[in-house]
Amino acid sequence: MLDFTKIIFVSKTDTGRGPLACEIMKKMLGSYAGIESRGLVVLFPEPMNPKMVAIAASKGINLEDRVSVQLTEEDFDSKTLVLTMDEKYKTVIYDDYTNAVNVYTVKEFVGDDGDLENPYGGELMDYGRVYENLEELTKKVIEKLREEDSE
Repeated sequence: MLDFTKIIFVSKTDTGRGPLACEIMKKMLGSYAGIESRGLVVLFPEPMNPKMVAIAASKGINLEDRVSVQLTEEDFDSKTLVLTMDEKYKTVIYDDYTNAVNVYTVKEFVGDDGDLENPYGGELMDYGRVYENLEELTKKVIEKLREEDSE
């Protein structure tokens, strides 16, 4: 897939959108390894957001045993694609991590504008809508990686 051997989805706490995007991509690609998620603010390993776990489970994805992981300098290299949920997280990464390269928002990477909705504190249907959006964006990411791979 392109020149990247690893893809990391980054969200604020790594307890919702990032891990969900990671698992959606793994489900779509099957055996492709090297898909992970990280958080910008992870003080200790936390379980996933219960509403995100419920939505994921309804789609055949198990997030129950997953815990959050902090993004580190070692996560960056020329073979790693880093996709953030929001523009502000992309900015924080470039400001705070000296090794940061290949960092895009998910929407920016596929040619769309704006940030991905954050359902935190919302109803279950809000989380469901985020799942649908992430699923669509993940398909576009995979298509883009495959297009560039075949050029």
